[in-house]
Amino acid sequence: MWLLLVLLQAAVPPAQLCEAPEQAEAVRVLSARLLGLATNPARDPDPSVYLALRLAGDHDLREEERYLGRLWDAFQHRYGRSLQAAGQLHTVHHAKGAVATKPNTSAEVEWPETGRLALYLLGLRATCPPLEHVHQRSLVTWLKYYLEEDWSGSRQHGHPLTSYYQYGLGVLALCVHRKRVREEVIRRLLVAEHHGKFGYSNSSAMDTEAVAALAFACLEREKLVGTGLAAELRAATRRVRKRMIEAQSEDGFFGNVYSTPWALQVFIATNACRTHSAYGRAMAALLENLDAFTTTATMAQALPALHGRSYLDISSMHCEEEPDTLTPIDLTLPLEAQGNMTVRLVVECPEPRCPQGWLYDQQVPAPAGASLLDVLRAATAQGDFTFETQETPQGPFLSRVLGLEAQQQKRSYWQLLTAPSTSLQMGVAEYRPHDGETLILRLTHW
Repeated sequence: MWLLLVLLQAAVPPAQLCEAPEQAEAVRVLSARLLGLATNPARDPDPSVYLALRLAGDHDLREEERYLGRLWDAFQHRYGRSLQAAGQLHTVHHAKGAVATKPNTSAEVEWPETGRLALYLLGLRATCPPLEHVHQRSLVTWLKYYLEEDWSGSRQHGHPLTSYYQYGLGVLALCVHRKRVREEVIRRLLVAEHHGKFGYSNSSAMDTEAVAALAFACLEREKLVGTGLAAELRAATRRVRKRMIEAQSEDGFFGNVYSTPWALQVFIATNACRTHSAYGRAMAALLENLDAFTTTATMAQALPALHGRSYLDISSMHCEEEPDTLTPIDLTLPLEAQGNMTVRLVVECPEPRCPQGWLYDQQVPAPAGASLLDVLRAATAQGDFTFETQETPQGPFLSRVLGLEAQQQKRSYWQLLTAPSTSLQMGVAEYRPHDGETLILRLTHW
């Protein structure tokens, strides 16, 4: 635990060509709101929250150190025995003589946690000074193993065992730690980008495109690949950025309000914010919609870009004096809206898994201004309805409804729609239905 005794000195990224927005006070308030949520011990620690706090302009260094301690405890508990056994390695030989290492332990996690572990390792790199320890090296080994599992899955099934979003985060985290990644692993991500494999349920998966582009830009910048591959990565990054510009909506967003911060990180990381007007339009749209970011996951996703920084800045953070002036804002406030509303909740499951098609169709009363997650809880209180969620880096993910589980290995998920067939662009914790609206939970394959 000596790691937690290391004082967090100031972390000041190098000078950026992409300046933070003029509405600095509004962004600072959003940081303070996130800090207020982070200080709640009842909430599970999230590495993306720690990253957002470390990349901000103002800090509460003591609270950040406490949050790091909670993260460390959570991951040590999850990987404790694995970390102790990770020093005993055996090699797994791949084609062309490439070698990867695999932890030799009976405590292996059944399914890769590539994205979650990648975000945690990015968080460890964002401490100042960076925490270098045998446990951290073991976590890097685990992440390499997870990437190999995802890579093998992509060869066998045509897609990673997790997702290209998590796969890209894994490559990015190793790059930020200046760890080399096998060329075959990188090329799998390149091929997916080139052939448009990042789409998810007929959407553009802008966040996945952005994460892949950040990984490509990092590998090129850190000179972790040869000149030929570097040129391919540079071309792929430009393609992604070009698609983002072409897909920008009239309201300025890349995809939607929640995927826009990821896209902005690509412009920041490639110093393209001054050369493309699309960046300014998207940043202006984001600043006009800060009230859309109400959960820890969405705030953490937005704040790095709002501060004019990207995850690539983590690799070059310096320890100097920094304002320790941020004060948390308590968000345990009552909903602004008063009164009640009624929402129609429908659950659909297509054949052949569910011959009856519709599994649930009920009117659910809930407080006005409640989130979809609150509506689901209200339906549970009525009886005859059950659901479960799983915490992810993007917030709560609807994993099971009426006993039916969405399984990533079977490429299924619970799609959220508003009648008749409009897919929601928010998660269950962010979307706030209106009175009389019909909401559909549909088990879908992708």
